[in-house]
Amino acid sequence: MLDSFDKGWFVLQTYSGYENKVKQDLLQRAQSYNMQENILRIEIPTETTVIEKNGTKKEIEENIFPGYVLVEMVMTDDAWYIVRNTQNVTGFVGSHGNRSKPSPLLEEEIRAILKGMGKSIRATELNVKVGDSVQIVDGPFKDMLGQVAEIEDKDKIKVTIEMFGRQTVAEVGTEQIEEIK
Repeated sequence: MLDSFDKGWFVLQTYSGYENKVKQDLLQRAQSYNMQENILRIEIPTETTVIEKNGTKKEIEENIFPGYVLVEMVMTDDAWYIVRNTQNVTGFVGSHGNRSKPSPLLEEEIRAILKGMGKSIRATELNVKVGDSVQIVDGPFKDMLGQVAEIEDKDKIKVTIEMFGRQTVAEVGTEQIEEIK
């Protein structure tokens, strides 16, 4: 059984300009080495910017951190070896060399980066309905249990929680809750 600290977001250093190639190669290697359970997601931090060229405005995707790729993975020896030895990967950020395993990003850091990109820290969409039990995992109501009272849209949910001995409705983002099975 894997411990929770084995899974996390790690930062890969690549040759600048090869971020998309590294992402493509990692996805292919994860599939060919049957590592989809260990190499979960690969993201290149980008933002959309508007540039004006010859009087016309054009939107382009620009790397926020050129030369870096984010990988959500379970840090096993095999997964580390496959990622580390992918062409154009120069190493992990937070590794102290000598084959040492790197440190994952803090959840707050990866949450801020992904939110800035308009993405969720959750790999799959949250699939809850009114009445389902959930746990709040982030924000001022962290660690509280409740039931889904209302689903406003795909990003906001109202959850009924018990606070100060009475039922209270808290509005939270979908990234702030986890379904209790």
